[in-house]
Amino acid sequence: MEILAPAGSFIKLKYALLYGADAVYTGGKILNLRSKSSNLNNQELEAAVQFCHSLQKKIYITLNAFAHNNDLKKLPEFLTFLNHLQVDGIIVSDPAIFQLVKEYAPKIPIHISTQANVTSWKSAEFWYNQGAARIILARELSLPEIKIIKEKLPDLELEIFVHGAMCMAYSGRCLLSAFLNGRDANRGNCSHPCRWKYSLVEETRENSRFPIEQDDYGTYILNSKDLCLFHRLPELMKAGITSFKIEGRMKSLYYVSNLSRIYKKAVSEIKNNRKPSENLINELNKISHRVYTEGFIDGFDSSITQNYESSSYIREFQFLGTIIETDGKKIKVDVRSKFSLQDEIEIIYPDPEDDLKIKVSKIWSDENELINFTKPNTTVFLELPEDAKSYGILRKKI
Repeated sequence: MEILAPAGSFIKLKYALLYGADAVYTGGKILNLRSKSSNLNNQELEAAVQFCHSLQKKIYITLNAFAHNNDLKKLPEFLTFLNHLQVDGIIVSDPAIFQLVKEYAPKIPIHISTQANVTSWKSAEFWYNQGAARIILARELSLPEIKIIKEKLPDLELEIFVHGAMCMAYSGRCLLSAFLNGRDANRGNCSHPCRWKYSLVEETRENSRFPIEQDDYGTYILNSKDLCLFHRLPELMKAGITSFKIEGRMKSLYYVSNLSRIYKKAVSEIKNNRKPSENLINELNKISHRVYTEGFIDGFDSSITQNYESSSYIREFQFLGTIIETDGKKIKVDVRSKFSLQDEIEIIYPDPEDDLKIKVSKIWSDENELINFTKPNTTVFLELPEDAKSYGILRKKI
């Protein structure tokens, strides 16, 4: 059972794998659906492949945008490069890109993106007969439908999203962003207008705005909840899913790392005939998220998947930074958010059993001066009550 984590940058890729992910998916500089993510240049892609394979883990490259004529010119050289790197899979949704992958990267398995809207066994069979190794199923499928696809095509790998943001449009095929502000979601540039709050304007009274109400819920009529299938993992494992995928190439290093270890630990416990621990459930709520939903796993019901009250995130903890050096009980921290003397903070590690809580008693600046608080994008030193472990992540309850 594969835990597949998002990697919007090389450092996120590294932490995802160290925190338990079996594989990562990331994009190069062209034709992936997260153009606002930093993504990886060719030099970083080469280093990423080497790092993944040194850990006996896998890396998949997203080429899942819909190509226009000019885009096709860039692909042969890039695909030849990916073929040389021997990446472990290329994720596509466009038949044109599918054909070019087969021509210029024949060694690489092809994964069909959720953007391709595979919602039936016959559609899955079509792609399988074309040479696809894996289908990333549409989020709109129910568990019984997934089981039928696996029964009909037992040799085809199936991947599903188990956690992360959902789109209000069918498997992400949305034109709202392109229509409202010229940013094409299907080319990786979505501005997420489904999260905006809307009101109604009458044609002759432009300065008068009226709220749009749906029953008593409010005005966020397009806003979806966040997917979380944590409690359905045993059923999904029995259904024959190959890969559990976490959404979030634009999310923080903390988000990617903590979810990787949560789902990896849960799958391990289930395989050992144990119920996932309450601590793992608690950790799900310590990650920035919208209200959770199990999506369409039990069928269509918009009252379950949509949140009409607010599009804001639930944040119980603040990501503070990462441990970048250890020397016994002293650590060097790359600071992302402010914290101060006497703050109660937590340090999490790849193994949840190693997590610890401390009260900040002393902070040294990079110039070895005692300071009272930190500033983002600086490095500081802290002292721990025990020997430090590598790759710790600091957080604080808000």
